[in-house]
Amino acid sequence: MARTAQPAALKLLKGQGAGKDSGGRQVNVGPAFKRVPPQPPEWLSEEAAAEWARVVPGLSRLDLLKPEDRAGLAAYCEAWAVFREATETVQREGLTIEARQGTLAHPAVGIARAAGREMRSWAGHFGLTPSTEQALARGADDGGEDDNPFA
Repeated sequence: MARTAQPAALKLLKGQGAGKDSGGRQVNVGPAFKRVPPQPPEWLSEEAAAEWARVVPGLSRLDLLKPEDRAGLAAYCEAWAVFREATETVQREGLTIEARQGTLAHPAVGIARAAGREMRSWAGHFGLTPSTEQALARGADDGGEDDNPFA
């Protein structure tokens, strides 16, 4: 599986300071996009809109979002909504169903797996995976230290 490049802001958060990544290499900050969060699409499902409201403030504090991220962030949020619904269905109805062919996996099991893979893929693009948790924590508001360029 190919590794996805991390945003420059995440590389700098994990880095050794002065524009260097964790390996001491200079980080190319890339194009100067305007760093403001995108507006959520009106068509997001209720659960996806709730996830958008949950993740956008933290990502915004780290300057990881730009208006052009709207589609990817919407895809992440909708994948979360599908994952949650499928998981709740399995919890209510069980892992298996009885069919003419015998006992089969509940269709929601496969839906949850596929949505989970999609969600994790999109989450990685925004630094929302466990492997980037520490980097996000270091970039959070830590009481207003003046030397923190991401506060």
